[in-house]
Amino acid sequence: MNSGSDPTEVRDGLDRAQDAFEMVGRGKAEFETGISDGDDWETQLTKACRLIEVIGTLQAEGSYYTAVIELSFGAIERSIEAYALAMTNDSIQDFQDHQSGYERAHEVGLFTKETAKSMKDLYAENRTESYYGGGRPTGEQAGAMADLATAVHRFSVDQIREGGVCLCR
Repeated sequence: MNSGSDPTEVRDGLDRAQDAFEMVGRGKAEFETGISDGDDWETQLTKACRLIEVIGTLQAEGSYYTAVIELSFGAIERSIEAYALAMTNDSIQDFQDHQSGYERAHEVGLFTKETAKSMKDLYAENRTESYYGGGRPTGEQAGAMADLATAVHRFSVDQIREGGVCLCR
């Protein structure tokens, strides 16, 4: 039980993390390799590429099922957002919650209403359970999510009129 003061390591870590995100007075920042600094759609697309790369690495390393599922949902969202941002006048601020992208996927013609709803339901019913719930993710779930993330990403990339940004190809 906390007696009134938090551990120094926690406070120091929190201060360091806050400073790191503010990026003030740090000189030249070292950004992640491969993430585009172009238009928002390019940034989201290349984030999805990097997530898919990490998914493959984790699958090759062993049974990191929770991480694979989480990263797969993230890659799906980034891929859908990239398409919507590239093909419409949407802004990145339109995608501040995890489920709006699934709805937008149908509205902008990326997926049928049924497919978009099924993806949104998959997220609503299973992401929360795999992350916060008492259940333990399985290899089958992780593999299926990785395959879905890759399929959504490839399809989204194929639909974007501008090419040459995807790191996966």
